[in-house]
Parts: sequence; structure tokens; C-alpha cells
Amino acid sequence: MNKILSFIATVVLIFTVHNTAMAQTDSLVQVTGTATPINDTMYTLHYHLQVKEGWRVYGNTPPVEPLGDPITTGPSAGIKLESVKFIGNTGMQYSSTGKKLKDAIFQSAIVLPNMVDASIGIKIAGFQPDTLKTIMDVQVSKGDEFYEKEIPVAIFLVNGKKSSGVQILLPSTATTPPANACGEAAHDSKKSSFWTVFVLGFLGGLIALITPCVFPMIPVTVSFFTKRSKTRKQGIKNGLLYGLSIFLIYVLASVPFHLLGNVQPEIFNSISTSPVLNLIFFVIFIFFSISFFGYFEITLPSGIANKADSKSGLGSLGGIFFMAITLAIVSFSCTGPILGTLLVGSLQGGAWALTMGMAGFGVALALPFTLFAIFPQWLHSLPKSGGWLDTVKKILAFLELALAFKFLSNADLVQHWGLLKREVFLGLWALISVGLALYLWGKIHLPHDNKGAKISLGRKLGGIVAIAFSVVLIMGIFPKNANYIQFLSGFPPPSHYSLLAKPTDDNRGVHANVVNDYQKALAMAKEQNKPILIDFTGWACVNCRKMEENVWTDPAVSSYIKDNFILVSLYVDDKEMLPVDKRFKYVSKAGTEKEINSVGDLWATFQAENFNQVTQPLYVVMSPDQNLLSNPVGYTPDVTTYLQWLQCGVAKGKNK
Repeated sequence: MNKILSFIATVVLIFTVHNTAMAQTDSLVQVTGTATPINDTMYTLHYHLQVKEGWRVYGNTPPVEPLGDPITTGPSAGIKLESVKFIGNTGMQYSSTGKKLKDAIFQSAIVLPNMVDASIGIKIAGFQPDTLKTIMDVQVSKGDEFYEKEIPVAIFLVNGKKSSGVQILLPSTATTPPANACGEAAHDSKKSSFWTVFVLGFLGGLIALITPCVFPMIPVTVSFFTKRSKTRKQGIKNGLLYGLSIFLIYVLASVPFHLLGNVQPEIFNSISTSPVLNLIFFVIFIFFSISFFGYFEITLPSGIANKADSKSGLGSLGGIFFMAITLAIVSFSCTGPILGTLLVGSLQGGAWALTMGMAGFGVALALPFTLFAIFPQWLHSLPKSGGWLDTVKKILAFLELALAFKFLSNADLVQHWGLLKREVFLGLWALISVGLALYLWGKIHLPHDNKGAKISLGRKLGGIVAIAFSVVLIMGIFPKNANYIQFLSGFPPPSHYSLLAKPTDDNRGVHANVVNDYQKALAMAKEQNKPILIDFTGWACVNCRKMEENVWTDPAVSSYIKDNFILVSLYVDDKEMLPVDKRFKYVSKAGTEKEINSVGDLWATFQAENFNQVTQPLYVVMSPDQNLLSNPVGYTPDVTTYLQWLQCGVAKGKNK
């Protein structure tokens, strides 16, 4: 026993001494690094080395070499060691050549000053990362104490300071509304948008109720409550608790997004417009639609459902809660696609918008279970489960297929791939609609269909509606018929993202004084003595397209913007990378550090830092000398209200 204790004590002592030595080395030497771009592939690395007073640093070893591990700039990006080459024949250049001194350890050695700068040129072939991880090999001594340490130094490959061409923080006059400012403040309009998301979530929950995964559960669950409860009062109580549990499960699912929002406000826009996420949802929705067509069933691992089911029962509040979890799990194959649509659709509004959407979904799903538990006699009025449920599921399959292409379109727009131009997108939706009509009329048979079944009147009428919708979509492909599909604004790509569009075409009805760069807009505003209309928008922003296609195309609004403003549209979700010399690190007003690498990074940060808004659209009217002329406003679908806000801003500018 004593030997074991002695061994443990020895290991602890060695571990402690080792870590103390490492910690001491870290405190003895401080190394920082920066980079200056020479061109798109060549950089000069600068190192500043500070050694604690009384210690000496040796200069007889090569002090820097790139790491052999991949140099990451994203989930899968990396470069290999052989991609980095040193340039020039002189190698590392020091601010001091050092002195050759007598040394207690090495007899004679080259010793550098306590503070020294060094630089070296490198060239990176192929992929250009944002950050280069390097190692500074340092040897220090004091008397007979000697340490050798490999200090990792991460270097951002552009200047670590603000880019000279961009000033993110505007003057306070540009962000402070004037006295008696016109327009309802944009943040006040969030309340109505939250309730809109709640209603959409509620409608999604109602759709989920009539799916084969949920509808048959209603009579089964309610019968369970009524039979197991000793009294009617207890049955009502258990039904209410069950409904509340369903509601809480879906609301609690949004809690992690509130934590994400505290890290970075614009993270929701980044997530919802992420090409990777949208491509993942495209694949998932294709997968779900194939399942809904009846080719296979999607189920979560049985162990999850079994574990939840084993804890359910009426013995306690916890048991009822686990019954609700069991419902959520077993119905996932039908509710998952609806929740996925809700997730991506509401994320641009932030965490609270998502919470409101999930709350609406939870209320709709919980409502029938609660009501039928209170009034069990209503169960007799429910339609019997049968073939109509399978028809509903397959109708949803066609809808899921159409939504899948919306996610692919989002990725295509923000990356400018040109895969799903407006005509292609509308054509695909028209084909899906024709396919739905043929299924409803019994011309197409899917798995589990009864081929000899009589086609009901409802299915015949539904097929007619689907064919009519496909005709409208085909007509809407042509620019002169754009009004036919105004009700779909925001879902198809914008009209200027078209196979027929010319480079000068603009979908917003405004053909002059339109730029996509704030500094250029500011210069034009000063030259023409016109106020600036900042349009914070996004390629994947539905409400932005609604404003552009339904409000900005109004002749009065279009002509007023053209004649009175310099319009600058800033796309906060544009994934195009900035030139390497324009990328930089930005420290926000809250003290958090962010790398500005893409066009979207730049304008999303510009919006969040100056106007405390992360949702789009957001409209700002500013004078040429950068004074805010009215309250910034968000989505304003009423033409008259929006035009009055524009006119008020111009009037305020003339009165200054």
C-alpha cells in the first residue's frame, strides 16, 4: 500500500514540476505575430518576441517554421506544409543581429536582446487560408536554468486592424434618430412579426395533426386518459397536463438558440442563409418526401422511443411529461419536415421568433389532446382513420419536394452558382404541381395505393387546383406576366436572377443611382446632394423580395426613390469572399472579436453595430453628411405608408 502511495506521489510531483516549468516558460516568453499581404499568395510574417528581464534568449536556432498540421479556415478547408514556401534568400530578418557572449551552458552563444522583432516572407500555393498556424522555437536561460519551448503563434493573413477601405462604426449622428423622427422604429415592428411567426407555427401544427403519425394518436391517447383516470376531474387534469407538456417540449427545443444569440446577434442570419445548412435541408427534405410517398418509413431509433415510453404513465407529472415526449418521438417522421421548415423560415427573426413559432406549433398539437380529454364524447365526431390519411401524407410529399428546391435555391442565390434561375425554379414547381394533379386523379400510383379505388370528388377538385397552379407558374415565367405570381413573392428567385435578364436589369423598378457599396453611395450622395436610402437585404430574404416586387415596383414609389435617393443595397448573406487585403478582424462594441471575410460578414456587422438590428429588410434614410433623417423601418408592405416614410425623410433633410 505504501509503495502504491509513494508511486502516486512521485507521479504527481513529476506532473506538477513539468507543468510548473511549462507555465514558467509561458510567462518568460511572449510572442505575437501579424502578417502584411504582398499579393494574393505572398505575405510578410512579423513576429514580436518579449523575454522576461534577467533572462536571455538564444539566436542560434531557426526561430519559425509552418506547422505540419492542416491550417484550418472552416469545417473542411486546409493546406499542407508543402504548400508554404519561404521567399527570398536571406531567411528570417531580425531587428538585432545579437551578440556573441560567454554563456554558463553553451560556453559561447549568440544572445538576442530581451525584445526583438523578426520577419520573413512566405508564399502559399493554391488555397489561401485566413489563418496560418506557426511555431516559434525559443531557447531561454538564466544562470544554469534552461528551457526550450515551441510556442504556437496563429497569424491572421491580413492586417489585424480595420481595413482602410471600410469604416464599420458610423458617427453617432448617423445612428441617433432626430427629434420627432418619422416612421415607426424598426424594433417596435418585431412584435407583430413574432405573432405572424406564431400563427404560421400554429398552422404548421394543424397540418401535423392530420398526418398519419399524429391523427390516430388522438383517440388512443384520450381513451388512455379516460380509462386510467379514477374520476372525470382527474382525467381533465391529466389531459391539461399532457397538453401543457407537449407545448413545453417544443418551446424548450428553442432554448439553445437563445444561448447562440448571446454569442453573436447575427448568427441566426448566418445559419439560415448558410449554403451548407440549406444544402443539408435540401437533401433531408428530398429524403422526407420519398418517405412520404411511401417508399420507406422514417423512425427514430427504437431505443429512444422505448426509453421514453418506459417512463410514461399517469403515476406522476413526470410520467405524463414522458408520454408527451413519446408522442413527439413517434410522430417525428411527420412533424420533422414541418418543424424543419419552421426552423429555417423563422431563424432570420432571431431566437424569439423561433420560440414563438415553436410555441404556435406546440399549441396547435396540444389543443385536440386537451379538448378531447375534457370532452371525450367529441371523439365520436372524429372521422375514422383510413385511406384519406395516406392521401394527405402523399400530398405533403409533393409539398416537401417543392420546399426542398426552395432550400437549394437559397444556397444557389447566396453563392451565385446560377443553377436555379427563376425560370428553372418555376418550371420545377410547375412539374411538381402537375405530378400532384396526376396522383390525385389516379393517373400516377404510389406505394400502398388502392389501384381500384374510386377517385373521390375532393381528389378531382384538388387535381384541378394543382393544374391551375401549374398554369399560373408557367405564365409567371415570362416577365410581362410577373403579376400573376405576386402572391408567391419571396419564394421564387428574384426576376433579375433570370436566364433572360440582362446585366443592367433590376427587379425593383429602380434603374438609377443603385450601388452595393456604402462608401461609393456616400460619395455619390455628396456629389448629387441627395440623401442615402440604405437597403439592408439578403439573397434568401423572403420579405425583402416581397418589398421589392410588391412595393418598390409601384410607380409612385419607384419614381420617388429614383428621383430623390442614392439607393445602396447591402446584402448581409452574400458569401462572396472579400479580396484578401480587405479582410480584417473587427472588435465589436460589446468586445467580441469577429473575422470579416465575406461581403455578407461586412454588411451584417455594419447593420448590427450601427442600428442594433439583425433582421431584413431594414431601411435607413441618411443625409450626405451622415445624419439620420428618420427612424429606420423594417418590412412595410403597405405602399402608402412606405411612400409617406420616404417623403418624410426627404423633407427632414431639406429642413436641416
